[in-house]
Amino acid sequence: MNLYEVLTRSAPDRPFLVTDQRIWSYGEINQAAGEFGAVLGAVGVQIGDRVAVVVDKSAYAVSLYLACLRVGAVFLPLNPAYTDSEIEWFVNDAEANVLICSPHRESALDQLAATVLTLASDGQGSLAERCSANVAPIVSCVDGDLAAMLYTSGTTGRSKGAMLSHGALIDNAQALYETWHWRSDDVLLHVLPMFHVHGLFVALHCAMLGGSRVLFRDGFDLEEVIELLPESTVMMGVPTVYSRLSASGRLNVELARRLRLVVSGSAPLPEQVLEAFREQTGHTILERYGMTEAGMICSNPYEGDRVAGTVGYPIGAYSARVAGVDDVELARGEVGILQIKGPSLFSGYWQLPHKTNEEFTVDGYFRTGDLASMDESGRVRLMGRTHDLIITGGYNVYPREVERCLVDVPGISDAAVIGIPDDDLGEVVAAVVVGEADEDTVRASLDGVIARYKQPRLYRIVNELPRNAMGKVQKNQLRADWNT
Repeated sequence: MNLYEVLTRSAPDRPFLVTDQRIWSYGEINQAAGEFGAVLGAVGVQIGDRVAVVVDKSAYAVSLYLACLRVGAVFLPLNPAYTDSEIEWFVNDAEANVLICSPHRESALDQLAATVLTLASDGQGSLAERCSANVAPIVSCVDGDLAAMLYTSGTTGRSKGAMLSHGALIDNAQALYETWHWRSDDVLLHVLPMFHVHGLFVALHCAMLGGSRVLFRDGFDLEEVIELLPESTVMMGVPTVYSRLSASGRLNVELARRLRLVVSGSAPLPEQVLEAFREQTGHTILERYGMTEAGMICSNPYEGDRVAGTVGYPIGAYSARVAGVDDVELARGEVGILQIKGPSLFSGYWQLPHKTNEEFTVDGYFRTGDLASMDESGRVRLMGRTHDLIITGGYNVYPREVERCLVDVPGISDAAVIGIPDDDLGEVVAAVVVGEADEDTVRASLDGVIARYKQPRLYRIVNELPRNAMGKVQKNQLRADWNT
């Protein structure tokens, strides 16, 4: 079934997107999707063609996403913060037939694809100008037909286009809907970008399956969020959102009185942020785990213990195991590579069949590249990326373990741990911290907390850590900057 049909079953008159300017009904968004889809068909877009989209977040952008699904095109969202040269690389790599951009970028990008259209956040642009009363028919799809292609963050090298099918996205959306007990009367506070799995698939898909109302905002603004919280039943954000809310001193139980679900993802949630939010609002943030290639994989339980520092259990039809480099499952409690298997997995990396094959085991498990341990109940705790593992003097050091200890030190608000090459030990543990604690205080605070070989030998204090748009620390940049 076409994902479009699954997402657009709500009554047309139900309110959908609440923006600064107006309230859009489900019917209005779907009508615009049909009209946009007709334009795509008129410029020659066929089933399987890639449509690159680099526009600002808006209700019209949602309709454009649905239009691509409707006509069977492959939706390729790109971060509007990308430079023109970065966009050129993605468009060329994806062999996109059509590029749709914000009007102010048209002159710089108009040679990148056979057809370049424009769409502004207020609906103006050549895409809208070409619309008529015609609406595109909904094409039939099978599970394996591609719905979207999202590029990985590229923190370890070249970005790769993860191909996501209609079937995979349907399966993941339905699993999340059930896992988080979604309701038709939910009101979602949406402050996430639309070029990422979190804001595009996790948030919008759940809301659309429920026919829910969405308080749709351009991004995170503290004043706006404080104002809208009393109307919201569900909120999704990255850890930075909750850190800034807690630090504002304005959260309280009354403000969060209607909330039933607060979800954090895209980057590890510091335990002190979880505790502060719980003390201020009475709500325990639900941390989950996902990735571009798999959608959402694990979630702390909706009902039951949400353990700080863990990402809960596999959802839906996903199965997971922790294995060694030989792909043999390890005993519970041991640290290894998290491997997953299920119908929500991506179809492969665009034009990289060898890379795709390398990432799957003989028995069909995908190697996530994340180091993790699993307790006796199956609860997953992440320990960092495999390429972040530090081997010093023959001992393995897992950065997440050290980082959790560092942020517990008074005066430190954020920390990242990396390995620095060393002639004697191979690598030494280095810490980049945000805060006012001096090095001697940090060293003293770690004594007796973690083994000596895990304790950082090198420290650097900075004003902030480099992060991508979804809040993930860019450790490749920290390594590159260390000796500059």
